[in-house]
Amino acid sequence: MRSPLPIKNLVRLNWLLVFSLTAIVTLYLFFLLDETIVRKLFLVIITATGIALVAFSNIGIRIYLARKFPANPKSAKRYRFYVTYTVSIFIYLGLGPLFDALPGKSYLYSFPIYLLMLVFSGAFVNTVILMLHGFVILQADKAHAELELSRLKTAHAEAANLLLKQQIHPHFLFNALNTLKALYRKDAAAGDTYLVHLANFLRASVYSHDSKASSLGDELALLLDYLEMQKIRFGTALDCVIDLPDDLLKTGYLPSFSLQPLLENAIKHNGLTRESPLIIHIFCRDDRIIVSNTLKKKTLNVASAYHGLANLAERYNLLSGDEIIIKEEADTFSVSIKLLTNEYSDHRG
Repeated sequence: MRSPLPIKNLVRLNWLLVFSLTAIVTLYLFFLLDETIVRKLFLVIITATGIALVAFSNIGIRIYLARKFPANPKSAKRYRFYVTYTVSIFIYLGLGPLFDALPGKSYLYSFPIYLLMLVFSGAFVNTVILMLHGFVILQADKAHAELELSRLKTAHAEAANLLLKQQIHPHFLFNALNTLKALYRKDAAAGDTYLVHLANFLRASVYSHDSKASSLGDELALLLDYLEMQKIRFGTALDCVIDLPDDLLKTGYLPSFSLQPLLENAIKHNGLTRESPLIIHIFCRDDRIIVSNTLKKKTLNVASAYHGLANLAERYNLLSGDEIIIKEEADTFSVSIKLLTNEYSDHRG
């Protein structure tokens, strides 16, 4: 879609052209032409009038043709050349007699040559104006295209982020309901407690559904409900140590639903037993949240789902342009995410 005509910029350019070209003609008249002061001033006024008429008629013609050919810019461009050159030449032909209006002036050129000079002057001034107007409009189109591209990228990033977040919920809910069903068969009280934490988790997730980023405190609240659910399921086979400074809970931000998938990922891919519990440590170092766990990979291959670590990495990249840091050592696995500073900022750049 072509951007609207930058009328204000074109008007400013026209006045700049009138003053600059008139100044050049003035220098020529006052220093190189042997004429009276009155006649020189008269010629300067006529020159400025001719340039102004050609320049502003160009804007009017552009506006008219843009409205007449809104869906056919090639036709508008073709007619613009025909009409503007015709109008500019007629303007100079109309001003021609005024150049000889004052007495005491004899023709320096024969009438045909004088006529050709007027035609050439009108065409030359129109060519300069067309080129400069075209440059201004090209810059406006470029700025408009960049703005539209930026808007499209933002819309795409937000849509992709929302789609990725939506992929988390069905998977989590499916596992949670299966666990809840099994708990009620074995221990109804544990099932009730599990259901309370599940309700808290789902309620918080609904309220922050459209948020791209959440405060560290909100993310921690979600994590704690999920953690309590898993402790009911695994008991002492799961141990999680959380060491986060209180001042960061309100000032630091993370992509929404970023801590819970990391805890889920650790539980999913590692063995948990009472004799050899899975130990998870969540802490802050150098403005990064680090989730580290003991590495005890399951002997059976567990198919990695898209909702997990790859999902979080892509959402974080869409939001901030940065990457999460994943480290796997002999006995530990860790994921590091840099804290964001503002929930409503575009963190890219």
